[in-house]
Amino acid sequence: MKYNRSFSNRPRGPQSYAPRRSSGLTKEQRNYHPSMFIKKAERVEDDEFIPTHSFNDFEVVSELKTNIFARGYEYPTPIQDQVIPYVLAGRDIVGLAHTGTGKTAAFLVPLIHKIRMDDTQKVLIVAPTRELAIQIEDELKLFSKGMNIFSALVIGGGNMKRQIDRIRRKHHFIIGTPGRIIDLEKRGIIKLYGYQSVVLDEVDRMLDMGFIRDMTYIVSRLPQKRQSLFFSATLPKNIESLMRSFLQEPITVSVKTERQTSLNVDQDVIRINGRNKVDLLHDVLIQEGFNKVLIFGRTKHGMNNLFKDLLKRGFKVDAIHGNKSQMQRKRALDAFKLGNVQVLLATDLASRGLDIDDITHVINYDLPQSYEDYIHRIGRTGRANKTGIALTLMP
Repeated sequence: MKYNRSFSNRPRGPQSYAPRRSSGLTKEQRNYHPSMFIKKAERVEDDEFIPTHSFNDFEVVSELKTNIFARGYEYPTPIQDQVIPYVLAGRDIVGLAHTGTGKTAAFLVPLIHKIRMDDTQKVLIVAPTRELAIQIEDELKLFSKGMNIFSALVIGGGNMKRQIDRIRRKHHFIIGTPGRIIDLEKRGIIKLYGYQSVVLDEVDRMLDMGFIRDMTYIVSRLPQKRQSLFFSATLPKNIESLMRSFLQEPITVSVKTERQTSLNVDQDVIRINGRNKVDLLHDVLIQEGFNKVLIFGRTKHGMNNLFKDLLKRGFKVDAIHGNKSQMQRKRALDAFKLGNVQVLLATDLASRGLDIDDITHVINYDLPQSYEDYIHRIGRTGRANKTGIALTLMP
């Protein structure tokens, strides 16, 4: 571990964060034992994957291949290797894969080809969060560069008039979050019956966030004859029931590994022992190696207060949560990705779909609501066979 747990007790700065009393915790949180958050990383290397195809083997248009090669891709990831041929063949897909496995390209590459072959085709892509929707559109623009393929991004927090104007112009893809898509559909701006292909990405996350009714509504408004691509990290029972009304004779492709992402993460706790939490966090962040730190908190208000405190102390810090505008969230994420910000503060809801390279540390400033949330949080580090560090502050 590259941190020193012998933090000084000297007071520093505003005292806005007293340790939370146990009365403010849920029953599950009160039952947390420190041992749940302490574990050495296991250097488990995945078995070497030998792809069946190269990207050159796929029967897609030459301009698309040029864009793929320009990004340095020669061979597909496991999910791309298995999914792309089925999508090109027009089959419905259930793709089970974790974030960071290349699933975005697995559906974008064949759908771009489909549109290039038939300019009248339209695609609807539904994602759980604004950030993931933006990432998908960014990928689409890179893969379709110079191909006259256009998209409209429709997400909450974005300028409604601009989104409506973009939809009314020629477009082949709509990429958005469920609430905004339904809002625009009910206004008559988006006519869902005109989209022959639909992708639901990270469906289990959408269900976690309470979007089951929204997704059911969206599916009910789509044409009966369509190609449906369904991606999820897990397959809970409520997803299976949705699948029955959503897909027709789907091919199931699973590239999930049995191990959890967290095996690549060194996990430890820091006991607060009555200290002021901001002072304690300060002493952690000034240590060597804390270069790109993602900090999770319980509430938007709490993360706002912490942001102000860390900013006063001279840290390069920003925050993303539900009260931030889309432009503010995008600026914060871009600055964090580029290394212009050392510390990014986030709530669990805002963090869904974040895919950021080289996060050195995840710090649980507030205890997660559930152990599943904990696994999701710490999975933001230790990616691509790198070792990350996760620290949890406990009373």
